[in-house]
Amino acid sequence: MSLQKQRENKEGGNAVNRGQFLFAIVVVLSSVPALHAQDELFGKISCHRAMVEDPLNRPHAKKLWDDYEISLGPARNGGVDGDGCTAAIYNRGGHVVFRTTGFSVIFDENHTGQDFDGDGKPEVVFLTDTGGGAHCCWGYNVISLFPKPHRLFDAPFGTRFEKDKLGKMLIRENIPGLSGLTTSANRPGAEKVFRVSQGKLVDTTLEFCPQLLSPVNVDYEQQHRVLTPEKIQQLTAGLEPDDDTASALLSLALQHTFCRQFDQALYYLNLWPEASRYPKATRKKVTAAFAQSVQQEYPDFAARLLFSRR
Repeated sequence: MSLQKQRENKEGGNAVNRGQFLFAIVVVLSSVPALHAQDELFGKISCHRAMVEDPLNRPHAKKLWDDYEISLGPARNGGVDGDGCTAAIYNRGGHVVFRTTGFSVIFDENHTGQDFDGDGKPEVVFLTDTGGGAHCCWGYNVISLFPKPHRLFDAPFGTRFEKDKLGKMLIRENIPGLSGLTTSANRPGAEKVFRVSQGKLVDTTLEFCPQLLSPVNVDYEQQHRVLTPEKIQQLTAGLEPDDDTASALLSLALQHTFCRQFDQALYYLNLWPEASRYPKATRKKVTAAFAQSVQQEYPDFAARLLFSRR
């Protein structure tokens, strides 16, 4: 189903016009690994606060199905600190059955109307920025209206929604790995694949591991191309770990962990040099940090890693 936090300096002054704001979004999007990111963040029905008292978009309303309707625009009592825009779904009686509020809110017309949970009914999707304009924290809000309105799930921006061969929705999320050993732009990560079952997200990654751990997967192929013996040997030769090599090695270890191939995950961790000029980048320290990062979901493997480092 997840995004890496990146911050920009706030634009000064109150005279921020629409052109300046859209240009700022384009700059930010260049570092966001999302499918059709530009299209989704330039939704026609949207509200963007942009650090001024009056949002750049006016109120919108749109009728849905089964007598539901959405409204989207400036929040009545919103300010410029993160809660300036809001979107709501109303039932036929005019009562709010769902609301999301954030620095910016977008009605996601690309995904609204698709069936995410397999009940044959369409869902409603919003994009909400809860990061106060820091351009770090866009997320999808997927809402089911059947049998009664409820939040189905949230997912970080960058998550990919795809149909399988049977037409069922897949939710593919890149999960960030260890931080601190690479630049934020090259942070390790690995993919998980989810389906919605009985109203909840269910991890179905194991079903897709043959593809995720093969050259068919562009990320996997690129990571293996980086991990040459020479690159591994030079991994900790400098004052800090080599960015590309560290990211590739830790990403592969994480993907094998998600696929419950723990011996192979340990193999990649053991490729990390035992000694390092960077105190936090010895094999023992890196393995311990990796163990802590996966401990909640994979406690037995984490315990194995910690025991092997004694």
